[in-house]
Amino acid sequence: MSALVTEHFVLQGTSSSTVSESGSRVSIYLSALSSGLVAIGFASASHRALESLAFTILPVVFILGCFTIVRLTDTSVANIVSQRRMDLIKMYYASIHPVAARYFVDDDPATGNHGVRYGRWSFLFTMASMVVVVNSVVAGATVALVFGLAVRAPAPVPVIVGIAVGLGLLAVALYYQHLRLTPVVLSSPAALAAGEEPPA
Repeated sequence: MSALVTEHFVLQGTSSSTVSESGSRVSIYLSALSSGLVAIGFASASHRALESLAFTILPVVFILGCFTIVRLTDTSVANIVSQRRMDLIKMYYASIHPVAARYFVDDDPATGNHGVRYGRWSFLFTMASMVVVVNSVVAGATVALVFGLAVRAPAPVPVIVGIAVGLGLLAVALYYQHLRLTPVVLSSPAALAAGEEPPA
């Protein structure tokens, strides 16, 4: 029992740290993006300065966004796994004494576990998905600027190419999240604790 309580405490700490890390990483990414956009705005009066800053800052922000998306997905997986393992320990607590079982019952399915309903489309509503959308816009805008300023393609070619690139990257990043998160979301606490492969 002492070991279970300790494990429960460790899992709570892990879950809390993943949420904290996710918020910090999103804040770092958005701060870098906003600072870069402010710098580009100040340089917009000069065509050469605009090109130099835009083609230096935006690719760096995009790469930072890719790293952020991968790590946010990892922390989401870690948080879900920690929550499921805590649920497994809670199930054991409920089995110890019949009178105490009512204090460890599962939450109402209508409201979800701890007020969160995990499902097949949960990956669309994570912090990683928010960064995916913003990062896809950054990539599309960068490509549009390349075609508009460097290649000097006639309108509306830069806009069309930028939208196509942004939508393509959005689809790829969301599919990556789906592959990582959905199997974990749909797995049971017992399967995760036993190390079994979650369903595809």
